Amino acid sequence: MGAPEPPRRTWNRTTITAVATAAVVVVACGVTGFLALRDDGGDTPDEKPVATGSASAAATDRSAAEGGSGPLVPGWKTVVNAKRGITFDVPAFWALQSADWVSYVAEATDPDEKPLVAMMAPAVLKEKWCTSDDDKNGTEDDTPLASTGTTGEKDSKSAAEAAEETARNWVYGAYTQPDRTRLTVGEAESYRTKSGVEGSLVTVTSSGSPKKDACDSDGKAVTFAFKNAEGSFVSWTYVGAHGVPDEVPDATIREILGTVRLYEEGDGQD
Repeated sequence: MGAPEPPRRTWNRTTITAVATAAVVVVACGVTGFLALRDDGGDTPDEKPVATGSASAAATDRSAAEGGSGPLVPGWKTVVNAKRGITFDVPAFWALQSADWVSYVAEATDPDEKPLVAMMAPAVLKEKWCTSDDDKNGTEDDTPLASTGTTGEKDSKSAAEAAEETARNWVYGAYTQPDRTRLTVGEAESYRTKSGVEGSLVTVTSSGSPKKDACDSDGKAVTFAFKNAEGSFVSWTYVGAHGVPDEVPDATIREILGTVRLYEEGDGQD
């Protein structure tokens, strides 16, 4: 007897499906269907996460009794990806997904839905920012305003390369495909977070994307790539609608980015 089909619910842009299983929650952005991804150094949960140490704890509010830290910005919420060794904070009104939640984008024409890029344990802003039934099937789909999460960069040779490729793929996959000509890629810049994590930062935006469906817009991705405590390249990314009235301000994105730090056991625990 085959395994029972996992429950589904729609989430995100175009036709997107979330699939919950005992081991993983996957969100497929811009495609139909679901995919249980293997752990090959990408961004899929498997066994219990392994904790990594912090390169600098001086700027974080760490408890000697429990280890780890609460939010660096008072009133914010802490997001943890222990598997990739990353912690960061978001404003309180962002919705945190579970630690084993994976969001990804794939080519709309790819029957295998191979992810172009993915992020684990994202935080989502305005999950129902736009709602539409573009395929006229009687079921409305919700599009969020923005998301932010973390990624493993196993194939990257440098932080700058990782940051540019990840930001490119998010904007292309979620907003402009099949057209790559509408992407504007910024120069990689050096960046240091409040806790002393150093790496490369790249911003990619799109402009003039055709508005085929009601919730379509241009997009923006900001990716900060660096090495975690184990010496592996990882990244933090913000991705969201660009050129809309309620676009997330750069100042807010930078404030979230500034809280990125290396994971310590106990991060985010009350």
